[in-house]
Amino acid sequence: QVQLVESGGGVVQPGGSLRLSCTASGPGHILSTYIMGWYRRQTPGNPREPVAVISSGGVTNYADSVKGRFTISRDNAKNMVTLQMNSLKPDDTAVYYCGMGGNWGQGTQVTVSS
Repeated sequence: QVQLVESGGGVVQPGGSLRLSCTASGPGHILSTYIMGWYRRQTPGNPREPVAVISSGGVTNYADSVKGRFTISRDNAKNMVTLQMNSLKPDDTAVYYCGMGGNWGQGTQVTVSS
């Protein structure tokens, strides 16, 4: 069983930055093979949408809306994935979830507001 714990959400003004972290626990030989990613839900009840994902080999993919502003990185030794969010906009306000292999973290709120 994979467990994911997120941290780093909060309130920030437009143009500001936040860094989200997610640590996974579970069988190490499984964790190292999974794609890890960040997803967000902007409206309660709507599906999560992908924000950024990274393979075990470091290949990344970003939603068009965050390209050039967000950076995803991964530390396989620590089973950790990080999302650096810069130049934040009010439209980035959402609950952000770490996802891996069909497992989800509890979510962390990011609010961008002046």
